[in-house]
Amino acid sequence: MTTDPRNQNIVVGINEDLVPRQDARVSVFDSVVQGGDAVWEGLRVYRGRIAAFEAHLERLRRSAKALLFEGIPATDAIRSAVFRTLDANGMRDEAHVRLTLTRGEKITSGMNPKFNRAGCTLIVLAEWKPPVYSDSGIRVVTSAIRRNSPSFLDSKIHHNNLLNNILAAIEANVAGVDSAIMLDADGFVAETNDTNLFIVDRDIVRTPYADACLPGLTRAMVLDILAAEGISASEARLTLAELYNADEVFTTGTMGELTPVLEADGRVIGDGKPGTLTRRLQTLHRQWAWDGGTPLPS
Repeated sequence: MTTDPRNQNIVVGINEDLVPRQDARVSVFDSVVQGGDAVWEGLRVYRGRIAAFEAHLERLRRSAKALLFEGIPATDAIRSAVFRTLDANGMRDEAHVRLTLTRGEKITSGMNPKFNRAGCTLIVLAEWKPPVYSDSGIRVVTSAIRRNSPSFLDSKIHHNNLLNNILAAIEANVAGVDSAIMLDADGFVAETNDTNLFIVDRDIVRTPYADACLPGLTRAMVLDILAAEGISASEARLTLAELYNADEVFTTGTMGELTPVLEADGRVIGDGKPGTLTRRLQTLHRQWAWDGGTPLPS
């Protein structure tokens, strides 16, 4: 992916301040530096609206509560910080926001939250950025790295400790493909290293249970769209063999939107082209995301 040259001159929101990109910093004592101790959301801006904004803000707060953050900013304050940063950058379309809330700055280095006395750090990083994957499709491999289960680190906490996913992404990079499928501890399909997964088999749509995968907001939107369109869909435990033999496979995510999977572990999915239902859902998703988002202030 090439970087949009406009991103060289962005400003970044850090707590109450708007800081030029080259000066945007957090303390070396911040929890995100000390141990990846932070939560985050990815927001997408379409035509003057932020898709699923309120749902993202709710998930951010729920994740922070689960990790027992103290001094969590009010939702109105976070919302205003996002609006202020987008306005300062003149962004109303084709933009992505990485919204991060850390446990905050520590009085000394170390893992223990008892060293946190200053409250949270809020980072609003908005960039001009297209979806990370092409509508034409991707190739994937299965990673040897298993997705965390709730026994280890609950995927429903949208945390910044992403080494599990990063190791899987490294395997995809080494294999020369776009992304990596991650299995759960029992060997069932969980998700990819950065998106949720759906399969279409004989007109039935299925997606893994949100046990060892993030219950993504785009995933939820697609399930709502399928219900509205009268298309049968369900959560299920999926094996790799079922995925290989599916008529269509696609991924969902804020940064990836809906992306066809054309090949998995060398197996061609369907006829090796984006499927009919996947194409239909791509169009419907964009309509829902464009029309249903939170409007930016005029």
